[in-house]
Amino acid sequence: MDIQTIIPVIGFALFGYLLGSVSTAIITCKLMGLPDPRSGGSKNPGATNVLRLGGKKAAAITLFGDMLKGLIPALVAVIYAMPNETIAAAGLAAFLGHLYPLYYGFSGGKGVATLLGVLIGTQWLVGLGTIGIWLAMAFSFKYSSLSALVAAFCAPLLVAYVTHSTVLITTTAIMSLLLFWRHRSNISNLLAGNEGKIGAKKTT
Repeated sequence: MDIQTIIPVIGFALFGYLLGSVSTAIITCKLMGLPDPRSGGSKNPGATNVLRLGGKKAAAITLFGDMLKGLIPALVAVIYAMPNETIAAAGLAAFLGHLYPLYYGFSGGKGVATLLGVLIGTQWLVGLGTIGIWLAMAFSFKYSSLSALVAAFCAPLLVAYVTHSTVLITTTAIMSLLLFWRHRSNISNLLAGNEGKIGAKKTT
């Protein structure tokens, strides 16, 4: 890559990471007078935990904000007709910002909504397809974590089918693997039959 290619990649990646580092869950809970999501429920600063702590309105705001963090950097790169390498860097950086936020001691959420935002911004058909898989699993089994895991597993396959771009497939696979890693305790709970269902007030 030459300097004219590297500079936009770095710039979009920096923009994505800094935006991704903003915690919608923490800000929403603070503004609405709710407990800090890092200290209550599952202690995860994400929409599912905010739903347990503060109800549907707070959860919806958190979900929308976390999706925007992923959507905006990727979509801006697409609008400006950046190459796939730059689009991938913007989306991956936003996702990493959510997982490891600069502003909160590099301890963030699990990345489900932000991943969905990245996918919508990169290729809306892939994003909608992934959301459809999440919703189908959520309505069928009522487990947010299981829905996220199945959707994340399918995401690289959808990217491959729609885009045929090696770099987009690779970065989506990386995000999916990281999402699985962040859900390792949920996987253990699912296998043990102890995972809390969507809307449950108490989690193990």
